[in-house]
Amino acid sequence: MLLSREEVSRILRALDNLKHRALLATVYSSGLRVSELVRLRPEHIESGRMMLRVEEGKGRQGRYTVLSQTCLELLRDYWRAYQPGEWLFFGRDKKRPMSIGTAQHVYYQAKEKAGITKGRGIHTLRHCFASHLLEDGVEIYVIKRWMGHSSLKTTYKYIHLSPDYLSKVRSPLDMLYPEGEA
Repeated sequence: MLLSREEVSRILRALDNLKHRALLATVYSSGLRVSELVRLRPEHIESGRMMLRVEEGKGRQGRYTVLSQTCLELLRDYWRAYQPGEWLFFGRDKKRPMSIGTAQHVYYQAKEKAGITKGRGIHTLRHCFASHLLEDGVEIYVIKRWMGHSSLKTTYKYIHLSPDYLSKVRSPLDMLYPEGEA
């Protein structure tokens, strides 16, 4: 089930740990799969272009996705505090990436602390990324590309329109007669 923007914000704000907040913000900011997230390296952040390079996506396909200014600032704070090495989000040993299970656990803890009961695992943030972008008017082809999908059919599976969004859509008839003058 889709989380609202307010619910995503509550999850991110629930985290006191800067590393964990940066981790989840990166998933939501860029629409990453958890396997892509834990394999990020510092050199994948292209701040001059405000893009994030994903080198080992599904099917070994590389791609670029969007990097938000807010996430970049958070990642810079994280960098100063943690000085990651080879892996942006390292595990207990700085020479190894964080495990997928650990990233998933961080999400579940944040969700619980925020009092959010709907949605599933960390992959929910990827669905929110796609759905919120579409609600903001971003073209489906751009979303498809940023998510690393080869087919629009796959991207459509990620789109969940919120009741709030649907209630704001106007009938085309109302567009013809803006003042209700039929």
